[in-house]
Amino acid sequence: MAENFSEHKSVLIKNGVIVGSKKPAVDILIENGVIKEIGNVTNHPTDIHIVDLKGAYVSPGWADIHVHLREPGREDEETISSGSDAAMAGGFTAVCCMPNTNPPLDSEDMITSIKERAVGHLVKVYPIGTVSKERKGEELAEIGNMVEAGAVGFSDDGDPVYDDALMRIALEYSKMFGVPIVNHSEVRSLAKGGVMNEGAVSARLGIPGIPSHAEDIMVARDIRLIELTNGRLHVPHISSIETLELVRRAKAKGLAVTCEVTPHHLSLTDTNFEKFDAAYKVNPPLRTEEDIDALRNGLADGTIDCIASDHAPHSPEENEADLLDAPFGLVGLETAFGVCVVNLLDTKVLNLEQLIEKLSAAPRKIYNLPPAEIKVGKNANMTFFDITTEWKVDSSQFLSQSRNTPYEGMTLKGKVLGVVNGNKVYQAD
Repeated sequence: MAENFSEHKSVLIKNGVIVGSKKPAVDILIENGVIKEIGNVTNHPTDIHIVDLKGAYVSPGWADIHVHLREPGREDEETISSGSDAAMAGGFTAVCCMPNTNPPLDSEDMITSIKERAVGHLVKVYPIGTVSKERKGEELAEIGNMVEAGAVGFSDDGDPVYDDALMRIALEYSKMFGVPIVNHSEVRSLAKGGVMNEGAVSARLGIPGIPSHAEDIMVARDIRLIELTNGRLHVPHISSIETLELVRRAKAKGLAVTCEVTPHHLSLTDTNFEKFDAAYKVNPPLRTEEDIDALRNGLADGTIDCIASDHAPHSPEENEADLLDAPFGLVGLETAFGVCVVNLLDTKVLNLEQLIEKLSAAPRKIYNLPPAEIKVGKNANMTFFDITTEWKVDSSQFLSQSRNTPYEGMTLKGKVLGVVNGNKVYQAD
């Protein structure tokens, strides 16, 4: 567990401005992990732990529903503990971990193991199980048993479910159990060998490209299948105008489809590849300025439901490989909020209340996670932050075990000051 973490029977949050409230700064009294009083708290135990926010913001705890914790199999890159520490430092009190581990999360025992390993941490870890056994796309995994063990959704993340009939059955199960199927949105034959977005920049740089069609063709198929099954589909890391329009039309029809966007797809473009740096190599790839504008508008109008980091740690040895051989992915838990403040708040794409909704309530609804509410009688689950502090990204200070970030040295804005979950408290330096 990270430093600056502690557990207390009684906690008093002083002088915090609750996001969405018209009231000035208030105090929040927490007893045994439950909110007991909100207002001007004067009567409290003498041995209480006090967190003075001095007018900073308090919001319901944030949730990141697309995180790779790498355990089991690649504990050199991340563990459940280190990834949870990174989430905590990033302001998140809950994460959903993806199942493309080694071995994959394809059984009741594997889901139970993840939940047991996460016990005791401030951050609640919710496992996502595989759609198919061993992520091979051939035979349906034990979806019912995994739901009973605590799986909140299903994905062969990193690999799309190609078999139409298998995907149909999975969506039927999603309807039965009320959980989403999250299909990796990629037609591999179109993306094969690609490193970045296919377009004018890739042609100029001579780098193999991945067309946006590789994403939207798969999403179009999946939407047709939820029309057939009335199942629940969640589209991960949406990156292109075409995919956005497909989701918009599906929602207009009343289909049960949701989607997420990452901070990097809202802030970086394919022109960043002019640096020939593997830190910008992500899947789906960084697209164009036109795509970014469309995605930001999609967030604002509600087509895109939430923001998720797609936190994907890799070892230094892998990231130092040739651009063509380096793995896709970046670490995003500890930079997500700062990127969002600069690219969404400062640009007035979203107001603060809307941004927090995309980080807290909306992701929790997608996976039916327990809500985080700042109300008397509710379990304490809160994030503290400001939106004015500027800071320079220094990956050597990350709590994640990995350092693969494209934001190294960049100045971001907005600082996470801490989180509370029950009787557990984390305060940043």
